[in-house]
Amino acid sequence: MKPILLALAISSVFAAPIPIDQQPFGKTTDGQEVFLYTLKNASGMEVKITNYGGTIQSIKVPDRDHNFADVVLGFENVEGYQQPKNTSYFGAIIGRYANRLAKGQFVLKGVTYHVPTNDGPNSLHGGTSGFNKKVWDAKPMQTVDGPALQLRYLSKDGEEGFPGNLSVTVRYTLDKKDGLHIDYTATTDKETVLNLTNHSYFNLSGAGNPSILKNIVTIDADHYTPIDATLIPTGKVETVSGTPFDFRHGTEVGKRINDKNEQLTLGKGYDHNFVLNHKGDLKALAAKVEDLSTGRVLEVYTTEPGLQFYTGNFLDGSVVGSIGGPYIYRSALTMETQHYPDSPNHPNFPTTVLEPGETFHSTTIFRFRTEQ
Repeated sequence: MKPILLALAISSVFAAPIPIDQQPFGKTTDGQEVFLYTLKNASGMEVKITNYGGTIQSIKVPDRDHNFADVVLGFENVEGYQQPKNTSYFGAIIGRYANRLAKGQFVLKGVTYHVPTNDGPNSLHGGTSGFNKKVWDAKPMQTVDGPALQLRYLSKDGEEGFPGNLSVTVRYTLDKKDGLHIDYTATTDKETVLNLTNHSYFNLSGAGNPSILKNIVTIDADHYTPIDATLIPTGKVETVSGTPFDFRHGTEVGKRINDKNEQLTLGKGYDHNFVLNHKGDLKALAAKVEDLSTGRVLEVYTTEPGLQFYTGNFLDGSVVGSIGGPYIYRSALTMETQHYPDSPNHPNFPTTVLEPGETFHSTTIFRFRTEQ
């Protein structure tokens, strides 16, 4: 290798990492100071995360013409996330139990535990004060894969009715290939149930665009879990074949969303758990979203067995986001990688029980790219 080429190669390998920016993000209603952290990579992708709720506040990625836009819904400061009308969990870490628990209860070793019901008769996303409303301990770091933000939270025994002191670590890492890795780790000192996810709302045309119905979605799932009138799984696992839930080949979100189908009527659109085919293989594509107008593509990889696909059916324009305008009906979608809803009450679903001495670990990757 010629000396100049060798020098270039060495400088590339040992290039200084891009610093992680930390800025004040306001104070919570009880006076806790909150910060906003910015992760950047060499290609220009930028991810902003606040330690309030471990929330992804912004993701900026290019379109096919190298124009950058924010593709997730968020707010300008912590006050926006705390406003009473914000009931949509924008970008937050969800726990202890993501999704729904029927009648706000579950049984462990003969003991019935009760958690707050905040979604009709059911508990949703951890109860009235879940992980999305907690201030997490934050530690910016540089890793071999890229800049990262490590977040820690101790959920004490009895918090929101859940048993056990649960220690949770979530690490966000932005890699060199425009992938955002989310690594979840947790331990407990008492048998408990656990289901963690991230609740980012994506619009690949750019946050504030009015609809995601033209987005093309692919989900690697032969089956899904149908729901009852309160959005709780019936316990059945049914085929997607011949139904509006067949996304095994790329299909426009809006193509069948208004079909006369009982499940779509109950969910007011898509708000269902898909049973992923890949069985925890992080290298297998779990889902994909394509926006033909910009060329942006989101790929989802996960070790989780399920994916909740939700089409923003309950966004009603009542909150104004960082775009300076309201977040309206079906203006974003979620790809919530997780265990199945209400799993503790369905023995045939993959278990969400975590025992003392065990370590829960899960990884999800949101990878972005463009197509011409």
